[in-house]
Amino acid sequence: MSKTKKLLFSVTAKDCIFETFCTGGKGGQHRNAKKNGVRCRHLASGAVTEHRDGRDQRKNKEAAFAKIAETKEFKRWHKAEVSRRLGQTPEIDLAAVEAEVDRQMAEKNLKVEEYDEISG
Repeated sequence: MSKTKKLLFSVTAKDCIFETFCTGGKGGQHRNAKKNGVRCRHLASGAVTEHRDGRDQRKNKEAAFAKIAETKEFKRWHKAEVSRRLGQTPEIDLAAVEAEVDRQMAEKNLKVEEYDEISG
């Protein structure tokens, strides 16, 4: 008997605010004049990431969005949100919920989707 997985919720670019800025540093006039750096703020968790390595703003935006899942603020919010949506309270067995979330967030269980453009 196999267990069926169901999507509890998803986080998209619509859940974030994106800001652009001049990156400065090495790279000459192009880096100093273009707003290639991107800052991503996930509203619900308060997590903030930046990416400024590339000259392509769209790729920097995608990279900043992908980094959100690695922040401690997002991980804390994610665990609480999973608990809430499963009808559990943090007082009920937070250790068990965290263990289940960690198991489900294992790399083999994640699906990364690429889009031509992230709007925001």
